[in-house]
Amino acid sequence: MLYAAPKAFFYLLSRSRHVKRLATRYGLSAKDGFARRFIAGETIEEAVAAARAVQARGLHLTLDHLGESVRTSEAATAATREYLRLIDVIVAGGIERNLSIKLTQLGLDVDRATCVDNMRRILDPAGRHGFFVRLDMESSAYTDVTLEVFETLWQLEHRNVGLALQASLHRTENDVRRLNALGASVRLVKGAYREPASIAHVRRAGVDEAFRRLARLLLDEGTLPAIATHDEALIDATRAYASAAGLPRDRFEFEMLYGIRRDLQASLTGEGYRMRVYVPFGREWFPYVMRRLGERPANLRFVIQSLLADRGGWR
Repeated sequence: MLYAAPKAFFYLLSRSRHVKRLATRYGLSAKDGFARRFIAGETIEEAVAAARAVQARGLHLTLDHLGESVRTSEAATAATREYLRLIDVIVAGGIERNLSIKLTQLGLDVDRATCVDNMRRILDPAGRHGFFVRLDMESSAYTDVTLEVFETLWQLEHRNVGLALQASLHRTENDVRRLNALGASVRLVKGAYREPASIAHVRRAGVDEAFRRLARLLLDEGTLPAIATHDEALIDATRAYASAAGLPRDRFEFEMLYGIRRDLQASLTGEGYRMRVYVPFGREWFPYVMRRLGERPANLRFVIQSLLADRGGWR
């Protein structure tokens, strides 16, 4: 079966204004709303409370204030202010100082200079307070410019920043080598975006093989890489390779999404591996949730059960 088929379906849903209106109305409207499986809440305060619960389980975390594809400099400035407020709240709250950010949220579609300036406004106080900031990778249309912005920040001596790369893209081995040579930290993900077969693997076996190969390259040459997957076969392959190479368990970390495979998160932590949870929050949660469903269509059953529950007219 084509790996891209569920991605294509949920990609189309993510762009539907009607579906977004309905989902936004009901998805976070109650504690059992379907998006609550993946989203820590809509406010910074809810996110911090969720982060405390994650830390209480002995896990590491990264917080992501959801948002992307802003079209005006005013919206990019507003998103930057929210991240600056988040930094202050995290420092005051005493939780782990780790953030994830999408560059289109900070104005990459407005112009590159605006985006770089906004990133520097975040990285400067983040650096003073001991934060690490990971740039999320978006669709392939942004891969080149995201790498260019990252390298600009690196050349400006920002060392508290890392980048995510997608195993599904054919180009990613070269990008991994490029970042390994800098000494930059990479988060390796399978890739949640709908991409053409000309530039990406569209069958699951191809994506998995690329992921295994790139994980080995990061373990051999990378700087504290994050192996981000819920796939037990890929996790086992990573553990086996690291063990055979004699790598200590703090030489890398695993990363998983909030609300998915808590049993596996606990198991890896119990075995002494670094385990980080990606904790997203905010009102712009709908595109993120649709991508999660596209990555793992089995989650659709959970969504359908939630939507069929009695919610004032949903039956």
